Amino acid sequence: MLTSNYYLNVAFTAWFFAQVLKTLLTLAVTKEFVWERLVGAGGMPSSHSALVCSLTVAVLKKQGFQSMEFAICLVLAAIVMYDAMGVRRAAGQQAKVLNRIIATMSGNFKVLIEEEMKHHRRFFQGKGQEDAEAVQTNTEATKKAYDENRALLKELLGHSPLEVLGGLILGVAVALLFPA
Repeated sequence: MLTSNYYLNVAFTAWFFAQVLKTLLTLAVTKEFVWERLVGAGGMPSSHSALVCSLTVAVLKKQGFQSMEFAICLVLAAIVMYDAMGVRRAAGQQAKVLNRIIATMSGNFKVLIEEEMKHHRRFFQGKGQEDAEAVQTNTEATKKAYDENRALLKELLGHSPLEVLGGLILGVAVALLFPA
């Protein structure tokens, strides 16, 4: 056990499983191991949702439905999940738009093509061969422009409703299976 605190053990176990699962899903889709996924926000499943939902269920198991602690955890979980789907997701979408505007205004069209290929590798398989060749012609200059422009705003911040639901299900499952 991490600590002698049952509630912390449940919550951080759910968070850990969510981060590992997120990393493995990213590996399966992109065929690349992305270390940032082990600690980063965004993606499937939501580790924030898993953490707060597992804590809520752990408190429910130990304290009961009528307890003040359960009520506090339930309200906290609702706020965290709402925020992940709303404000944080909108901020990530705005960051993506702003980063594209900056790249376009600075004339780094190759950067946009490279980014699309990176994030939508399956779509570009067998398609867009000219775009792929254009990106390959000057990869170092493109990478430098990408690094200069993309370091401005982080895009993967929030979650889709499905990612939040995934975190909710994972968190509840961990708390139910965790020995009391």
